[in-house]
Amino acid sequence: MRRRDFIVGSGVGIGSLLLPPFSRAVAAEALVSQLDAGLKKRLADTALSAAKSGGATYGDVRIGRYLRQFINTREDKVENIVNTESTGIGVRVLADGAWGFAATNTLTEDAVAGAARQALAIAKANARTGGAPVQLAPAKGVGEVRWATPIRRNPMDVPVKDKVDLLLSVNAAAMQAGASFIASNLFQVNEQKYFASTDGSYVDQDIYRIWAPFTATAVDKASGKFRTRDGLSSPMGMGYEFLEARPEHRVELPSGVVVYSQSYDIVADAVAAARDAQAKLKAPSVKPGKYDLVLDPSHLFLTIHESVGHPLELDRVLGYEANYAGTSFATLDKWRGKDFRYGSDQVTIVADRTQPHSLGAVGFDDEGVPAQRWDLIRDGILVNYQATRDQAHIIGLDASQGCSYADSWSSVQFQRMPNVSLEAGKQALTPAQMVADVEDGIYIVGRGSYSIDQQRYNAQFGGQLFHEIKAGKVTRMIEDVAYQIRTPEFWNACKSVCDRSDYRLGGSFFDGKGQPSQVSAVSHGASTARFTGINVINTARSLG
Repeated sequence: MRRRDFIVGSGVGIGSLLLPPFSRAVAAEALVSQLDAGLKKRLADTALSAAKSGGATYGDVRIGRYLRQFINTREDKVENIVNTESTGIGVRVLADGAWGFAATNTLTEDAVAGAARQALAIAKANARTGGAPVQLAPAKGVGEVRWATPIRRNPMDVPVKDKVDLLLSVNAAAMQAGASFIASNLFQVNEQKYFASTDGSYVDQDIYRIWAPFTATAVDKASGKFRTRDGLSSPMGMGYEFLEARPEHRVELPSGVVVYSQSYDIVADAVAAARDAQAKLKAPSVKPGKYDLVLDPSHLFLTIHESVGHPLELDRVLGYEANYAGTSFATLDKWRGKDFRYGSDQVTIVADRTQPHSLGAVGFDDEGVPAQRWDLIRDGILVNYQATRDQAHIIGLDASQGCSYADSWSSVQFQRMPNVSLEAGKQALTPAQMVADVEDGIYIVGRGSYSIDQQRYNAQFGGQLFHEIKAGKVTRMIEDVAYQIRTPEFWNACKSVCDRSDYRLGGSFFDGKGQPSQVSAVSHGASTARFTGINVINTARSLG
């Protein structure tokens, strides 16, 4: 697996690796049912009452039903279909200035009261170890509210046969277009989450996500050389309507590559992927050196994720979190100075959990804090981080920014990245106009392999498709491209960003963090951006 963002593969084992704890196999028909709203409130009230009567100064309850359907195919075969459910209750309490957490998958009043008492005992034991007491930012109770991902077609309600037929048609189209092999997948997630707290909140949320990745492979039988091209879809916070392609969501780039925005023609992309994989077998290798890079949002999202999203997580900044590629170079002194130039004046990066169709869109986080939007970097200057209720005071905030998430009822919630996106340019600029101003550059589309150091300062990124830019025109396909960055130097090399008409979302469907590890899903929006004088290496060169 790649570090944090798990490689997507097909086969029997992949489903179990990416499922919440205590999952059980269910029939596909069970994926469309809901827990009784009255039962959820009764159980929550029982747990909160037990917590308060035991001496908790604060308590919250998360009742979760986590549903997954993963379908994996390869060529003309279905390799796996996984339908799972994981249901239970997590109780978190604050007592004597320390946190305690316990969970149960038994949905009875006795069981949830027992979990609350166990959480209290853990909190009081933690308090005896010493340390500064938890400072919890206030959160106004919102009463009984409901929020749901605005979907048009519930993916769990679509017959499995229809989904399998779609994936097999994808594979057949790719093979007919020249692929030697293809593996295609469909990941669908529904999180039914009920949150209640002693602040007076009862929040019922119904959250959906979908992703249809594939990898097409072309093999030169004479040499044994092979090349792959992944699908260019983005994982989205949408329903099955995302796979019902609409022509207005098709975007042709100056390189001739076709990408997609709010719906996806997976069959057309598979045909293009097969042809691209064949073309990559014949493409010349890049000449190392300094280039201007024109980065499509289908590629740039990962660079944002790794070099901005993670290093501005406050727990990494503080050194509380070091799992999965370390802490952060973006330390508090840089923020306090109010003049640390993270990027050029073209770079404004925002956190936003309200963004439509995004993976991170919710009504409330897992501490009952309303979703919101705020600046992280404004005109190149570092202005903020990402904080939860017990972190807010550290950076002088009166309230949380709504960055708490747990991947299961059985996992304690902690600080997770919201959607983090590069704002579109303020001046009218299309990708074609951007390319026309580039003398010697490389146009990069799609995500590839990457690596990053333990401070998220030095990094290297590949991609899916690379085209030369010469004298303002996109010319031939090239191969074996990776670029190296130091984070502030890279973002300060941002010369221009295309306007809002080019804005698209990318994202990570399985983003790992913490120990024990939890996965979350997060989107990163951007318009095409140009970076000048970036060091490009040839990944095929031998140093021997």
